[in-house]
Amino acid sequence: MRLSRFYLPTLKEVPADAEVVSHKLLLRAGLIRQLTSGIYTYLPMGLRALNKVADIVRQEMDRAGAQEILMPMVQPAELWKETGRWEFYGKELLRFKDRKDSDYCLGPTHEEVVTNLVRGEVRSYRQLPLNLYQIQTKFRDEIRPRFGLMRGREFVMKDAYSFDRDEEGANKSYWNMYQAYAQIFRRLGLKFKAVEADSGAIGGSFSHEFMVLAATGEDTIATCQECEWAANLEKAAVICKVLPCTDNCSPFTVVDTPGAHTVEDVAKLLGVTTRKVIKTLLFDVDGQPVAALVRGDHELNEIKLKNHLHATDVRLASPEQVREWTGAPVGFAGPVDLKVRILADQDLCGDTGYVAGANQADKHLLNVSLSRDVEVEAYADLRTITHEDVCPRCGKGVNLTRGIEVGHVFKLGYKYSKAMHATFLDENGKDQTMVMGCYGIGVSRIIASAIEQNHDDGGIIFPPSIAPYEAALISLGKSGDAVNAKAAELYESLRAEGIEVLFDDREERPGVKFKDADLVGYPMQIVLGGKGLERGVVEAKDRRTGEKAELPLEDFTKAFKAWRDEIWAGWGLERP
Repeated sequence: MRLSRFYLPTLKEVPADAEVVSHKLLLRAGLIRQLTSGIYTYLPMGLRALNKVADIVRQEMDRAGAQEILMPMVQPAELWKETGRWEFYGKELLRFKDRKDSDYCLGPTHEEVVTNLVRGEVRSYRQLPLNLYQIQTKFRDEIRPRFGLMRGREFVMKDAYSFDRDEEGANKSYWNMYQAYAQIFRRLGLKFKAVEADSGAIGGSFSHEFMVLAATGEDTIATCQECEWAANLEKAAVICKVLPCTDNCSPFTVVDTPGAHTVEDVAKLLGVTTRKVIKTLLFDVDGQPVAALVRGDHELNEIKLKNHLHATDVRLASPEQVREWTGAPVGFAGPVDLKVRILADQDLCGDTGYVAGANQADKHLLNVSLSRDVEVEAYADLRTITHEDVCPRCGKGVNLTRGIEVGHVFKLGYKYSKAMHATFLDENGKDQTMVMGCYGIGVSRIIASAIEQNHDDGGIIFPPSIAPYEAALISLGKSGDAVNAKAAELYESLRAEGIEVLFDDREERPGVKFKDADLVGYPMQIVLGGKGLERGVVEAKDRRTGEKAELPLEDFTKAFKAWRDEIWAGWGLERP
């Protein structure tokens, strides 16, 4: 393609509403344009990158034995009501009515639809295992869509669903997809980590997230300094040497703490460390009040609390609920004489003499002993892991790094197949329920993640495997001169070899062409100028390293191919 005829509206200025690097560069490089909040149009360059990602995903899914289908984006409410998710999923599910007043939604995921499909077609164990996937547009009505393609409302996703006869088969399907995902992200040229994860609204017995490692990532992940263990903060288990709770402290006393609403304020006022202060956090759990206690220097993990209680809905109590349950304003709640269910993090056990809220405005308690003064229902791992903790698998130190979730694999078990009666006849003619798994990849999010991981002050640095074009051929000549004529000849020779090259034949200054090439992020730049033509060489630049080479004009295509192989190898990629 010649750039003079290509729709590539680049921007010199950073858009005011763009927050993260990928959002800024996707807009500036002319890959996307916003239609409305969280919804984007893919321009030609952006669509080429999107299709590159989708092609790699499709190839590896096919290689793993999955079969591609395409399901409707519009889904009837009846299917979601069968599984109970019509009410449970929340406001992210965009619901609407058709002209017949029937309820529908725009699909954020397709567990119900694919289960409905399979239960109507699969009758015998001989038809299993089965793995169906699609690459399709999804919609989730995010309350705060932001960061461009990182968290939009409309997005492109690959979702796959496996159906097996038994747990053994389901495990094989799960790990087959896990390995396929690892190969996909290797081929995409991304630095990634597979981490243990919470299953969230999808459900299921266990899952892994695939995280692209990037300093600007939304998520924090914990990784072991020695072994292969890794988990997101929602799932990372905290190892604690739980000691018997003791009460060897003086009786508690009430002290004045005017205006001390935070742990830090209380600790400073009373001259104690934050680890000696109990944070009493109140939640509305499926309509019932629950208090969760953690040390003042730790953070409560709401997902762990939710999972421990096997709850459906966990919400931080409102100021009105706090006053109703404790008799005090926010900031002064405490566990002593609190008439609600009380759970405590395991780290609170084994020590005593704590400071806690007195359930009175501007007052706290000194010398609180949980074993003596509080009716704790259970001690459990309820907090978020920190860099001071150890790996739950090998006991070595942990690192906390940032990442972007780009893939998630779930072992669903019987969650959907049982609710929707997806059964088959086994070898003995008896009805059995299918065991399911589901596997998602954020195809459009991968583009943003690749940019977050690969960019510099000049712009995007695309991995060759997903770059819209492998190379940009930049002519420094003018229309009708020998340089432009030779550049056009090189362009045609590269195209004849099946090499994806964009020919910048515009009547622009060299500086404009160089800046645009860096901005868009072509992995390879080929520059032909008058001096090079005289010397019989073409300048070639590796966008990732900035290193330059001179390739001979004579038998140029052969020389370029050899140099191109070196660029791919530098990324750790095998050229297809």
